Amino acid sequence: MNGRELVTKAVLFQGPERIPRALPEPWGNDFVDVAIGPDPNFKPKVDGEDEWGCVWEKVLDDKTMGQVKFHPLKDYSMLDTYKFPDFSLDSRYKNIKKAIEENKEQKFFLVNIQFSLIHRLEYLRGHEQAWMDPYLYPDELCGLLDKLADIAIGSIDKLAGMGVDGIMAYDDWGLQDRPILSPEIFNKFFQPRYKRVYQHAHKKGMLTFLHSCGYIIDLLPGFIDAGLNVIQMDQQENMGVENLSRRFGGKICFWCPVDIQKTMITGSPDDIREYARNLMKSLGKFNGGFISKWYPSPEGAGHTKENIDIMSEAFTRP
Repeated sequence: MNGRELVTKAVLFQGPERIPRALPEPWGNDFVDVAIGPDPNFKPKVDGEDEWGCVWEKVLDDKTMGQVKFHPLKDYSMLDTYKFPDFSLDSRYKNIKKAIEENKEQKFFLVNIQFSLIHRLEYLRGHEQAWMDPYLYPDELCGLLDKLADIAIGSIDKLAGMGVDGIMAYDDWGLQDRPILSPEIFNKFFQPRYKRVYQHAHKKGMLTFLHSCGYIIDLLPGFIDAGLNVIQMDQQENMGVENLSRRFGGKICFWCPVDIQKTMITGSPDDIREYARNLMKSLGKFNGGFISKWYPSPEGAGHTKENIDIMSEAFTRP
């Protein structure tokens, strides 16, 4: 099987001949992962400004993406004059067309789209405002989330027919021991927008992937109902691998490395091997349902090359 077939069968529980992987060289990668390109005409007005008008700040030697220090929609009265980025530009998709043409090995073609609800809300509004919006400004919040969903749907329409296999987005919904918002608030305001986008992607022949870190087990039922095919989580120990398998195995595909905060840092070589094998055994026993990966920012997480190789070998030579 080629990468496209392996990943698709794992996601749809159709019996791939091996566990698909997204690992560093020389361990193999069944994916081509490409992002929608930037607006070539965008020129920041101040240092650190992005296309959304958010201004980012990083401290010296910071290995993270930094933090937003200016939120362009801090007040909803600014929404009437706010200009959203234009993702209908053909120029944003030229790199995707080129990468598809070069995908001779028929790997699974995954496109990162601009579809972040909680993060984009926080960037535009600020953390405190974003978390209070469901209670103080529910109508305005719904309007803004609808616009973000519309942008994602527009991108899906641009990708349709190109040969894209799946769409990927990033939204960290969890703290260490609980979601950042209650399941009730999530299901009232956010889940319907995910559902609209994911169902549209399915109609266009694309599978749906989401990265979300933290304790998100209480939100997974809503994501599954929305039509999310793959949850990419870098932490599992805080929720329990067996618990995830028992409650959601066979209902959603898990895309995971060895837990990046605990075992991957504090575990012995044998601990790492055993954890990797348990991920495959517990989450991938449903005629599919598991994809292996590594954490591609190892320095920021404190992962050594030795441990990465130990994990990768366990995933590929169980």
